Amino acid sequence: MSAHNATPAHGDHHHDDHHGHDDGAPHATLKGYMTGFVLSIILTAIPFWMVMGNVFEKPSTTAMVILAFAAVQIVVHMVYFLHMDSKAEHGWNMLAFIFTVVVVVITLSGSLWVMYHMNRNMMPHMTTEQHQHKP
Repeated sequence: MSAHNATPAHGDHHHDDHHGHDDGAPHATLKGYMTGFVLSIILTAIPFWMVMGNVFEKPSTTAMVILAFAAVQIVVHMVYFLHMDSKAEHGWNMLAFIFTVVVVVITLSGSLWVMYHMNRNMMPHMTTEQHQHKP
């Protein structure tokens, strides 16, 4: 009998299905969803309190702190609600997300840089006062 036509013996278990095997993807639990929910509420309430309580003197400082809280909240949503981590789908989801973030940062920063320099270089002789009193 050739190796091609050989059938597995009774004790050999060659199954194509993967029942019972962990594929590395995180599993949703009520505890995980509740943790994410509570963290989301906290990460929303703190910036709200900072704005309403006028915690920082400079609005730019408040804006930067709020952006930091927003970035943390994005990560919380990705981990607890979208179940994205380095193990999900062998890391391809995280790699796609990182690539997207890099493209968005390059696009936004490049656009802001171009708009700033176009404004500055196109009308260097106009000051803010002249621009406001122009008919």
